[in-house]
Parts: sequence; C-alpha cells; structure tokens
Amino acid sequence: MAARIISNVDSNFFSFSYGTSIKTPIPRTQPLIGFPFKKRLNFEALCSIKEREREREIAAEKQGLASGVVVDDELKRKEGVGGEGFDLNWPPWKNLPQRYKLIGTTSLAFVICNMDKVNLSIAIIPMSHQFGWNASVAGLVQSSFFWGYALSQLPGGWLSKIFGGRRVLEVGVLVWSLATAMVPLLAGFMPGLVLSRVLVGIGEGVSPSAATDMIARTVPIEERSRAVSFVFGGLSFGSVLGLVLAPPLIEDYGWGSVFYIFGSLGIAWYLIFQVIKEDNLPFAASHQSWPQTGTMTKSWTSTLQDLGGSLTDMPWKEFFKSKAVWAMIYTHFCGSWGHYCCLSWLPTYFSEELDLDLTEAAWVSVLPPLASIFVTSIASQLADYWISNGVETTVVRKVCQTIAFMSPATCMILSSLDLGLSPWQVVAILTSGLALSSFALSGLYCTHQDISPEYASVLLGITNTVGAVPGIVGVALTGYLLDTTHSWGISLFAPSIFFYLTGTVVWLALASSNPQSFSKSD
Repeated sequence: MAARIISNVDSNFFSFSYGTSIKTPIPRTQPLIGFPFKKRLNFEALCSIKEREREREIAAEKQGLASGVVVDDELKRKEGVGGEGFDLNWPPWKNLPQRYKLIGTTSLAFVICNMDKVNLSIAIIPMSHQFGWNASVAGLVQSSFFWGYALSQLPGGWLSKIFGGRRVLEVGVLVWSLATAMVPLLAGFMPGLVLSRVLVGIGEGVSPSAATDMIARTVPIEERSRAVSFVFGGLSFGSVLGLVLAPPLIEDYGWGSVFYIFGSLGIAWYLIFQVIKEDNLPFAASHQSWPQTGTMTKSWTSTLQDLGGSLTDMPWKEFFKSKAVWAMIYTHFCGSWGHYCCLSWLPTYFSEELDLDLTEAAWVSVLPPLASIFVTSIASQLADYWISNGVETTVVRKVCQTIAFMSPATCMILSSLDLGLSPWQVVAILTSGLALSSFALSGLYCTHQDISPEYASVLLGITNTVGAVPGIVGVALTGYLLDTTHSWGISLFAPSIFFYLTGTVVWLALASSNPQSFSKSD
C-alpha cells in the first residue's frame, strides 16, 4: 500500500476531535466525549481497489464487523477514534491515543503520591501524643522523607533517560507504596520509622523525572502546559483526598489505618498498570516533534557497561554552564521551601493557632490544594493560549512563575503581621496565596522540557535534588524555631517570604525557555 500522509496539528489539551478522509475535503466528525483533548489529523491516502478490499477483509476478521463497513470507519478506529454512531469497544478509553492514557495514569499515580506524602502530616499529631514526641522530633520524622527524596532525584532522571519514564514510574510507585504500608509496623522503633519514610521518599523522588521524561517525549509544546498541569496537578488532588480521608480513618480505626489503606492503593495501581501496559503498544512516537533516541525501549537487562557509558556521556559540565539551569535550580529551591514547609506544618498551625480539632484542622488544610486545582486549570489554559498566539515562551514562563512566587509571599506577609485579622480571614488569605503558587506548573515545571526535551528528566533530577533540600532542612528547622521562638511568623512564614522574593528576582534575571543542545565540549 503506497500512502502519502499529511498531518496538520491543532491541539487543545482539554477537548479534541478527529477528522479523516481519503482524497476528499476533510469532514468534521463528532467530538469524542468524556476526555479533555482536541486533536485533528488529516490523512490523504492513495490506495488501489484491491488494497482497500483487503483492508476491509482484515478489519472484518479482527473486529467481527459486517462486510459492508466502510474503510474510513476502520481507519478511524485504527487511529484510536470511533466513527459516527455507536462504538461497542470497551473500555471506553481503549482507542484513545497513547499519550492521553499515559497522562491520565501518571496523574493518578501522583494523586496516590501526595496521599502518601500528606498522611503523615495528619497522623503525626496522634503519633506525637502516643510516643511523646516534641515539635523537634516530629519535624525530624517528617523531614526524613526528604532524605530519600533528595537522594533519588538524579538517579531517577538518569534512569528515566536510559530506560524510559514509564518503567521508572511503576517501580517508584511500588517502592513507596510498600514502604508506606510498613510505617505502623516500625513506628515504635525510630530508626525503622525513619528508614521507611526514606524509602517512601526514594520511591516518590524518581516519579517527577519519570513523568517529565514521558511528557517531554510524547507531548508537543502547544499542549505542554496543560499536560504538565494535569499530571502534576494530581499532587494537589492527592493532598485534598489525603487530608479529607485521613482524619475520619484515624478517629475510627487508628492512625495506622491511613498507612495501610493508602499504601494498598499504590500497590493496586501498580497491578492495574501492568495490565494496561500489556494491552497497549509502547510509547507512540507519531505525535513527537523530535526523533526518538531509542532509550524509551531499552529493557532492565541493559548491561552495567552500557549504564556506565551513558552516565559518562551525560553533558554534566554543559548543564552547569547554563544560566537558565542555575535559574531553575535556585527557583526550585525557593518554591520547595514554601511548599514543603506549609505542606508539613499547616495542619499543626491550624490546630494550635486556631484551636481546631484534628478533623477541623484537616478540613481547613484542604482549602489551599483544593483551590490549587482550580487555579492550575486556568493557568495552564492561559499559558498555552499565549504560546499558541505567538507570545514568546520565555515571557510566558516568567510571568507565570512571578505570579507563583509573589502571591504567596504577599499573603504570608499579611498573615504574619498583627493586623487584627480573624482566624478565618487568615485562612482565606493563605488559601489564596498558596493556590496561586500553582502557576509554577506553567512556569518552572515546563521549562525543563522547553530547553531540552532529550535531557528534561535529568534536568528535573538536578533541580529537584536541590529542591528537596528545603524538605530536609526547612521542615526540621521550622520545628526547631517553633520550639525556641513559639512564633509561627518567624518559624514558618519569614523564611518562605525571603525565598519567594529572592527567587522571583533570580528567575526574572536569568530564566530562559530557548532550546539548548547541551553538546559536550571537547
């Protein structure tokens, strides 16, 4: 079959439609309902009559269709789109393009990721009462997660570059889920508890790089803000679910129940993901805007010599010669300080400062991530709209990241000053600021893919390694300052304000989304 294929792409990540034709003007077909994408592929194929009859026969055998089905409908189904009328294929997402399935399942993994991350911020309150921990010890326990998180960033980016993000993600989910389920068994033995949280950090630490690798290799730039926001937005949704579900589970079944149940969800995701992987082809390359390097299909049986060679071939020096990379490193550090400290300490802040019980404190803590889900959808649509209408990508990323930093900084200043605000006014102000920080998903978190799709996972591994340091230092330091000063303004808000402001200055001065080759110099 001789065919000439012409592809015109008009992408919108939240709604899509397909149209196909053979040597005819392109008709519009009914949009596919129930999944947020928009895509139009126009095909012009030249086929002989015999070849068309053969296609009809093969399709009838595979699908069990009547011999009168037209070739156009069969071609649509092969491209993952149902024709006009009813489509009896099941499940309904069976014919979706591969990158949409990847984005959806990865977002679900990130939902579970943050459920397992925030459960300790709720459970730490009854655990501290049971084991007699003060704020410093509680801060140490919570910060141990970030030890593993920091150590796994570069290995996660490197392994994603070698084996592909999909393989690394599934192993990471399994590791952190098993380690989460072990927490109640080890809680009375501090070294064991710390080790389990380190393992949770290692499993979750490889996941951002794995997701970045998949997005960089499968999603075109005009869909990238929405893809990144949809995947990483799963973290906010996971925080909401974790903070909502943890208190009633703890009150009814004890604090250990949240670790058993949340850990089981990750194990279930891993098992289901294996079935999905078997039913579908590997990563589709048809929608990539750059050639594959072959790393997506390598197996775990690659030799140690191959791995060592890939590590030495990485252009490490070139990475650190780039001002844009340094801007991403420092900006990631600054954003993580505010995010991780608030994630770990806000439930305690609301409980002690506002005199709320465990359930009330958890419900109030839900508000920032819940609002973030709404803000993320607006920010990603706006960023992709600007880019698709000719606004320079660097300008878009700088504007989004500036909003992401200046908003929480302003709101934390207002909350820490003695302005006579009521507790609920403070809650509203903090919720607004932290929600607007989600603009970072259309700023910093897209820049890794913008400047180098090939090395995006490695670059995120570098910046996220530094970004994990606030989780280790900042979370523990907040507990220490709280014990010594008894001031939430000094211990929680002041350091975050400082890093938000200085991060904004560095980002505006040095950040860039211009593609860089990072070729090794002789």
